[in-house]
Amino acid sequence: MCGIIGIIGKDHVANHLVDALRRLEYRGYDSAGIATIQNGAIARRRAEGKLANLDARLCDEALLGTTGIGHTRWATHGVPNEVNAHPHSTDRVALVHNGIIENFMELRAELVELGHVLASDTDTEVLVHLIDRYLQDGLSPQDATSAALKRLEGAFALGIIFAGETKLMIGARRGSPLAIGIGDGEMYLGSDAIALAPLTKTIIYLDDGDWAVLTDADYIIYDKTNQEVAREVRQTGLTGAAIGKGGYRHFMLKEIYEQPQVIGDTLHSYVNPVTRVVSLPELGFDLAAVTHLTLIACGTSYYACLTAKYWFETIARIPVEVDIASEFRYRLAPLPPDGATLVISQSGETIDTLAALRYARSQDQKILSIVNVPESAIARESDSVLQTYAGPEIGVASTKAFTTQLTVLACLTIAMAHARGTIDDPERGRLVGALTEVPARAAEILNHDEQLAQIAHDIAEARDVLYLGRGTSYPLALEGALKLKEISYIHAEGYAAGEMKHGPIALIDETVPVVVVAPTDNLIDKTVSNVQEVMARGGRVIFLSDVVGASRLGSAAEATVTLPSVDPFVTPLLYAIPVQLLAYHIAVIKGTDVDQPRNLAKSVTVE
Repeated sequence: MCGIIGIIGKDHVANHLVDALRRLEYRGYDSAGIATIQNGAIARRRAEGKLANLDARLCDEALLGTTGIGHTRWATHGVPNEVNAHPHSTDRVALVHNGIIENFMELRAELVELGHVLASDTDTEVLVHLIDRYLQDGLSPQDATSAALKRLEGAFALGIIFAGETKLMIGARRGSPLAIGIGDGEMYLGSDAIALAPLTKTIIYLDDGDWAVLTDADYIIYDKTNQEVAREVRQTGLTGAAIGKGGYRHFMLKEIYEQPQVIGDTLHSYVNPVTRVVSLPELGFDLAAVTHLTLIACGTSYYACLTAKYWFETIARIPVEVDIASEFRYRLAPLPPDGATLVISQSGETIDTLAALRYARSQDQKILSIVNVPESAIARESDSVLQTYAGPEIGVASTKAFTTQLTVLACLTIAMAHARGTIDDPERGRLVGALTEVPARAAEILNHDEQLAQIAHDIAEARDVLYLGRGTSYPLALEGALKLKEISYIHAEGYAAGEMKHGPIALIDETVPVVVVAPTDNLIDKTVSNVQEVMARGGRVIFLSDVVGASRLGSAAEATVTLPSVDPFVTPLLYAIPVQLLAYHIAVIKGTDVDQPRNLAKSVTVE
């Protein structure tokens, strides 16, 4: 969840560390800090809050040194303040850490008994003192680190530097991601390729359990048994320009407006618009032979799975179970033979999803992943990978990652349905044709931005907001509510519209806005009836539909947003956009930090 950077450079590295942390701030922004080897000694600068506070401190208190580490924090142990900020250090060693050391209390008690004085409330500082203890016993930095790693329980990625070692850095990972970057007489560590993109395009992703010793000229990687190993050297296509705001006020707004392009890019990778055929990469297993699908994800990706359940079951006629990754892995669910497990993650590093993947693997399932980062841990541990082509998504609230996930899931549904014989060639062509229209229709929906911004003013002061939908619009109601909660801090809930009369309708009064996702499909008349029930009790309805759906309701809604008429199959991709824009504008009105909402981080690499 936190962001890590390490540099062994030719020149002073402080500015480069801070620049890399800016690229990693989406991972956490409770506090930040850097440490370097300055005149042979460890020197640190840390600050509570956003990275700008650290930057300001460095302007007053410069930090020299050609080797250093940096960290931007999402708090796990200990409140966000300077004392708990990373890097943590002693006179001999400093380190940065992403993850959770589960047995830190036992280790802490042991170290305190040995006379160590710990200043923070973090689990990380325990590890610093543990390595320091081994250094005091006369071990080398490499041996001290190896001894300490053997005693740790939990998940971690580490970057470690040592006093007196101006060209040495050690990295280690277990559960949390970590990459090595190779430069010309320089070496780097980073949580992901985005952090390293301006520095190098040559990347090595450490495998789980690996640790590595870096110098300015070389590296050695060891596996969890301390055997020297080789890992694949990759070239990344990411550039420093890839994460600019491009003139938009926020990353989130930029990423919403990128959706016509990235949906099109993703479609071009899987669909032939001339033949109207879906072409998937080699999967390593026969789609027609799969008897059951298990879909697993977290957060917004979980709602993509819920949407796909409707598609797979109604079009491909295959039974589907959908589960939240953090729940699935502890249920010890019996998985049927000849089943496949589909895991979805934007980063490909979500720790709960990765653990669920490994459980499914232990149950002899075929593993198919949908990720935005093809070099990620989830991708590497899958039988097959379907990449989304969203590009870097910096805003914490997922937007274009969600719609590109839906795009890939729609393509997979068509391919599986055709392989299973539940649709014929003409029907496949019709569904593919509907998909190819989505980028243009998405661009049309963006033209409603001004109207949605006006509606946002009528919702921004509400304490509670409800979202309703039926069929594939129900997961969108859940997603709309999540977006509003994430970035505006307004309490919101999503419900299946038909469930309102079974309890939630008691919440309705004239103070409660109700956002209804209601494209014209086989459930539109039932949805309109549910909306009438809401309005009869004073609910303030914001109705998202097309011309036909809007005519069903008439002028009774407080506001109606009339969207393009499209095939019901593709409405989830399109109706996601207005709920994103609505949440965005409400957050702007309320003055919250849209791109970095409180308590959240982009990539969740701790349990």
